[in-house]
Amino acid sequence: MPEGRVGTKGELFPPKNLREQAGLKPYSKVNYRVEGGRLIVESIPRLHELMKQPSDVEISISEFKHSRRELSRRAEA
Repeated sequence: MPEGRVGTKGELFPPKNLREQAGLKPYSKVNYRVEGGRLIVESIPRLHELMKQPSDVEISISEFKHSRRELSRRAEA
C-alpha cells in the first residue's frame, strides 16, 4: 500500500502516482469526507471539464425561457 506523509502543519502529501490516478493537479479543489474512519478525497471537476461531458438533460430555448419566467414569478410572489 503506498504511503504518504503529514507535514508539520497537518498538510497531506499523497504520493505522485496516487495524485495522478485521482486526476489531482496543482491548485485542484477537492472534497473531503470521513467514512468508517477513512479519509475520502474527491476531486471537484472544473467547469470546462464538465462542459465537455455529454448533457444529461435536453431542453429547448423556449422551454428554458418558460421555466425561467416561472421561477422568477415564484420568487417575486
